[in-house]
Amino acid sequence: MSSILTNNGAMVALQTLKSVNDELNDTQTSISTGKEIGTAKDNSAVWAISKTMESDIAGFEAIEEGLAIGEATVAVASAGAEQIVEKLTEIKELIVSAQSENVDHATIQTDIDSKVEQVEAIISAAQFNGANLLKDTVDGTESSLGVLASLDRVGAGGTVTAVEISIDAVGFESSLDLASDLTSITDTDTAASALGEIEEFLQTAITGAAALGADAARLEDQSKFVSELVDAMSLGVSTMTDTNMEEASARLSALQTQQDLAIQSLTIANEAPSSLQQLFR
Repeated sequence: MSSILTNNGAMVALQTLKSVNDELNDTQTSISTGKEIGTAKDNSAVWAISKTMESDIAGFEAIEEGLAIGEATVAVASAGAEQIVEKLTEIKELIVSAQSENVDHATIQTDIDSKVEQVEAIISAAQFNGANLLKDTVDGTESSLGVLASLDRVGAGGTVTAVEISIDAVGFESSLDLASDLTSITDTDTAASALGEIEEFLQTAITGAAALGADAARLEDQSKFVSELVDAMSLGVSTMTDTNMEEASARLSALQTQQDLAIQSLTIANEAPSSLQQLFR
């Protein structure tokens, strides 16, 4: 039955056109923003997961910066410790040469005093941003340096716990007090005493330098891991929320075709009542 009051065909065509226009608008927004899920209404569950992961990514990026500062602090201390080992080795050579009777012990002691002062200067100068791992305390109060290394989350959206790597100060300030604890050389007897003492100092310095080297390697490995973790998490968020441009392009073409056909259908449906005029002629 045909009616001039209700045009069912036009109503259906209009609803179809509205539906196509809505999908077309969503697709165009997805393409222009690059986000298939940009707001909670697009997909609340995926949006919530992506926002949690994005907050974690921001946290790990901050951790990367902290690790870089920690690496620099340990690198400065490690370089200082290795330099101290070299100076102690040079002092040992001078002490060994003082074992002979026919040498100028006073001149040798003068050279040793100069190198002792160099060791003290290295210990004082090997600091980064106020933190010195060669001294007894890192910053005057703490005996170790805490470097934020990771964030541990318990379950989706659960409690987050910060994890630190602790770097101990090597304590060269007291353990390498050569000015007070190293015997001054005046003859072969004092040279013999100094030889045993410098050997202990040298082993202490080598042990400390090795510990700092191990800490530096650990921080470097952790920094690499965090960097790779950030990349992996960013890729995961991208997979969940970013627009698949190839798919969106094909979808856009299909919707534009549907829109054209829907407009034609609506035009034809709107013209249908006018054909009823032929019945009354």
